[in-house]
Amino acid sequence: MHPLLPSLAAAAIYAGATTYQGLYLARRESPNKPLLALLALVALFCHGGSLFMQLHASAGLSLDFFNAASLIAFAVIAITLLACSRIPVENLLLILMPLGSLTVLLAQFLPSGTLTPIDEEAGILAHILLSILAYGLLTIAMFQALLLSLQDYQLKHKHPSGLIRNFPPLQTMESLLFGFLWAGWLLLSLSLLSGWLFFEDLFAQHLVHKTVLSCIAWSVFAVLLWGRHQLGWRGHKAIRWTLAGFCLLMLAYFGSKLVREFILHI
Repeated sequence: MHPLLPSLAAAAIYAGATTYQGLYLARRESPNKPLLALLALVALFCHGGSLFMQLHASAGLSLDFFNAASLIAFAVIAITLLACSRIPVENLLLILMPLGSLTVLLAQFLPSGTLTPIDEEAGILAHILLSILAYGLLTIAMFQALLLSLQDYQLKHKHPSGLIRNFPPLQTMESLLFGFLWAGWLLLSLSLLSGWLFFEDLFAQHLVHKTVLSCIAWSVFAVLLWGRHQLGWRGHKAIRWTLAGFCLLMLAYFGSKLVREFILHI
């Protein structure tokens, strides 16, 4: 089976679910949560089928730039859907589902960079899985920080929109942010540790920028979590540190992949 059909189906269902959720929130009403979750799950299933066919190459795992973006979007939406069963984060889907739609289409229609397929050794695959889960959780934290900033701004200016009216209280939103940050930071720590264990030289020419920037991002998140625990950091300070750490992490991964695949062609 060709990945075109599940890619188009995933993009269309993501778009439909986003429209459904957005229309309800615009009317200051909550959408039917089980129906929204079902639509997102069907789209995620199609997305996963498309990814499975695109990632598997004869020589190994084809994790090029656009496939990697699609895979991380898949992980982010899957984690959010799992979290929705226990905590009120379904409003994040309004941002994440369009991201899923965009990345699945980019992976399908844009040409891949010149990247050698990855040898599917158990240690390397474990490192990749930990990295993707860490990026996924920290991506959710980044979007949570943006929504927290919007909520704080609109509440201070006393004109909350339909979206904001459906948010949990500000303190709950902030607790959710740090929950995602703790989980993402711990997985990022395991990802870096597995890299040291399973790669011969993390400071080789093609890995040095990714390694250094990832370590700096890890340090930024560590300082933020320490500041929260010891100094009670919250609000705009927490949001700024979250966005800074996320930008460094995405630059480490996607910046290095962009340069290697589309500029240096290695």
